[in-house]
Amino acid sequence: MPFAKTLSRALYLLPTLACLAALPTFAREDGGAYLAGRAALLDNDFAQAAPYYDRLLLTLPDDQKVQEGALFAHVALGEVEKARDISKAIASGDGAPTQVAVLVLLADAAMSDDFAAGTALLEGGADAGQLVGGLYKAWALVGQGQMSEAMQAFDAIAKIDGLEGFAGYHRALALALVGDYEGAEEIFSGAHANIYNGTRRGVLAHVEILSQLERNEDAIALLDASFGAPLDDILTDIRDRLEAGETLPFTAIGSAREGVAELFYSVAQALNADSIPGFALLHARLALWLRPDHTDAALLTAAILEQVQQYDLAISAYAMIGTDSPAFHAAEMGRAEAMVEAGRSDAAIEVLEQLTRTHADLPGVWVALGDNLRREDRFAEAAKAYDKAIELSGEPKRSEWGLWYARAIAQERSGQWEQAEAGFRKALELNPGQPAVLNYLGYSYVEKRQNLDEALDMIQRAVAGRPDDGYITDSLGWAYYRLGRYTEAAEQMERAVELMPQDALLNDHLGDVYWAVGRKREAEFQWRRALNFGPAPDLDLDRVRRKLEVGLDVVLKEEGAAPLHSDK
Repeated sequence: MPFAKTLSRALYLLPTLACLAALPTFAREDGGAYLAGRAALLDNDFAQAAPYYDRLLLTLPDDQKVQEGALFAHVALGEVEKARDISKAIASGDGAPTQVAVLVLLADAAMSDDFAAGTALLEGGADAGQLVGGLYKAWALVGQGQMSEAMQAFDAIAKIDGLEGFAGYHRALALALVGDYEGAEEIFSGAHANIYNGTRRGVLAHVEILSQLERNEDAIALLDASFGAPLDDILTDIRDRLEAGETLPFTAIGSAREGVAELFYSVAQALNADSIPGFALLHARLALWLRPDHTDAALLTAAILEQVQQYDLAISAYAMIGTDSPAFHAAEMGRAEAMVEAGRSDAAIEVLEQLTRTHADLPGVWVALGDNLRREDRFAEAAKAYDKAIELSGEPKRSEWGLWYARAIAQERSGQWEQAEAGFRKALELNPGQPAVLNYLGYSYVEKRQNLDEALDMIQRAVAGRPDDGYITDSLGWAYYRLGRYTEAAEQMERAVELMPQDALLNDHLGDVYWAVGRKREAEFQWRRALNFGPAPDLDLDRVRRKLEVGLDVVLKEEGAAPLHSDK
């Protein structure tokens, strides 16, 4: 959540990371397994790390470095039951339990609704960090039916600099849990309203509270002000229900256990926003263990796993969201994207094709399918998917220019030029002056030797809009080249290669332009660079090699085109 600017003294787990990075002190024969496990863990390869640490636990069950490594790996994998057993072993050993072990034990106490045990652990000196420890005690009091004491505990955390937002948010949820919607709404609309309403989850909790107070119009106004237009499918459904007069149930949390889950989720969000993905993942996993239907925790878990390039684990996390969840289609699209990152593009397309059968009325599903088909150069199929998305979207809106642009690209690449040209112009009608569209349409006209004056104007406007975009600058240089304005072409091409020095196609183009102005040795140098940096889309490496063998003029004659220079 955006209300944690200074988390270090409140919850950072950096001593744990230092422990994982420390050199081993145990017998040399176990060193290989330890080093392999530690390397895997530091590389976020939790599935690889866990077996090494488990093997070490058999021979070194009391070694804290081994225990902590195994604990971290198993929580990151979502194997909290295994982590619980390790945490109990750590707690029963000499010295204070590590902070990660404490977090797991607190989650375990909440899972069994044994809040007295969790409180006793903290009061016995276990360190969960100022934030988690304080708010856990407050939720434990809620779970024990001691609301007055719980409110005092929330207020105590709110007095700590930087933690006011966390405390107020959880205090409001606790009040709503016991039916005090007036008190909860007073917090959400109070001095820190911008903080509490700064996340999607916070806004939706506030919307439900307003609806419980029979203030659906205010709830609709909050939705519109927070998310703008167009709303996504989930928000649209909520808005429609509010407009129909339905009183929305309060679903943000339903018990003190779910309050603890929300605590872990809040911390996970803050840690992830602070670029600490490993520890964010631990908190997100604990939140999801306590509340398996916590869709946002599942999505955050999957997103963090993608962030640390653990795509197979991310795929599994997305799959945790069931078909009955309003977020199922979003999770499936996320799962497909993770599959693409894992090199399983065909599987991703299968997932999206299935989604178009179960959620055929959602434009975003068809857009995702079109994007993935286009990525695989299946342009005709992509165009049809975009057709369906445009059909479902109704009257074209400015925000949908990208959809029209994507379909036009797919149509152009599949030989449907007339439809593509109309689509590009529609995208410009929706978003006049959009540099990417101006560049693509202008470049296409140049390649087709059509509307050359308009094409040059389009590309010049695109460059003005994005002067540091190498591809757009290349387009302007190529337009000058096609128009025979070689000196101007060389100036733009040199600028493009300065912006993107390792792009194979741009180096090839610069070589052609240098050849055109008689700088043949420099042309050959650029063609060699193109070969070194290739392959690249739209670059024929065999043609580049042929130019190096015989020169551009001979290649053009072989292709049936006029050479740039006449034979002497």
